[in-house]
Amino acid sequence: MVDTIIVAIDGPAAAGKGTIAKDLAQQLNLAYLDTGSLYRAVGHAVLKAGGDPDTDADARRAAETLDIEAIDPVAIRTREVGAAASKVAAKPDVRAALLETQRRFAHHPPEGKAGVVLDGRDIGTVVCPDADVKLFVTASDEARATRRWLELKQADPDLTVGDVLADLKERDRRDSERASAPLTKADDAILLDTTDLSIEAAIHAALDIVGRR
Repeated sequence: MVDTIIVAIDGPAAAGKGTIAKDLAQQLNLAYLDTGSLYRAVGHAVLKAGGDPDTDADARRAAETLDIEAIDPVAIRTREVGAAASKVAAKPDVRAALLETQRRFAHHPPEGKAGVVLDGRDIGTVVCPDADVKLFVTASDEARATRRWLELKQADPDLTVGDVLADLKERDRRDSERASAPLTKADDAILLDTTDLSIEAAIHAALDIVGRR
């Protein structure tokens, strides 16, 4: 196996980890994978097929037949799909089906890249526990809810910050309490709290952490 640089970025929804991860990958010339998009795509596939994200068979079927190249980046970013993603992500069969895909990407980056940046919820603890750098990006519930509301309000004008906050808290509960690969900070991950940081400041802080490692 060829040694590659692996940067693992975990954390709850709307903490800024995706934006930070993408920018790090671009600035460091590393490949990038939003692992959460895989679970969103599975949730979207279940809903599109008329299935139930809570049903093991529906979720497993969608995960086992997932075509990464066919993922619609717009369709998977709705509030409904986000809720479905959290449900299917709690299922061991779904996580097992997607785990090998993530590890293969991490250890064999596309386009000849020297390494990867992966963001998700269990990268540093399960997918790549031996990652070279681990960050756990978080923010207050209120800050995360406001950020996600700003993303969704144009498509859903009736949506309130309170609605989004309730969704995030429920998703956090499911992600943290699931038996399979729960959302948790790896013991050796560096905590990055973005509550009071602009995205530029958060990216700068992340670059500094990676540089020091």
